[in-house]
Amino acid sequence: MYRSATYSSPVGEITLCSDGDALRGLWIEGQKYHGGTIPEAMEPGDAPVLAAAKEWLDAYFAGERPAIADLPLAPIGSEFRQMVWRILTEIPYGQVTTYGAIAQQVARELGRDHMASLAVGGAVGHNPISIVIPCHRVVGSDGSLTGYAGGLDKKIWLLEHEGMDMTKVYRPKKGTAL
Repeated sequence: MYRSATYSSPVGEITLCSDGDALRGLWIEGQKYHGGTIPEAMEPGDAPVLAAAKEWLDAYFAGERPAIADLPLAPIGSEFRQMVWRILTEIPYGQVTTYGAIAQQVARELGRDHMASLAVGGAVGHNPISIVIPCHRVVGSDGSLTGYAGGLDKKIWLLEHEGMDMTKVYRPKKGTAL
């Protein structure tokens, strides 16, 4: 059984989901693929991990930098997506990386010569534990703020909140992030 709870944040209402042991989902209101990885209905309820996730979010939105490892995470996805999501957890606060850099790391870990950035983008975009697994810290190779399922304004807010030097990135005039 999957339990859910809501959390009011500066970027909108957040839905949290747990299986009782781990956090399985965290979606911002209006986010693409909201609840998409959860195989059955989520029932409103309590669970210690949901309370822990709310405390983590309280600290995060208060300007602290809580450790991702403080929460038991168990996003549901393929082995490839799990690998990409693990790599996302390694991106430090206030910094960004590119889809291409993640693709290169995945290729190395799989012993391949190449991995498509587009495949990585799909995995990043389907991240079911937004904010905690920081998919907002991924940008295009040219510094464009592209590809955030929660919306470009929320991506910008999160990066600014984390102290990102926004002169290194830019808002695209057209693209998937708009």
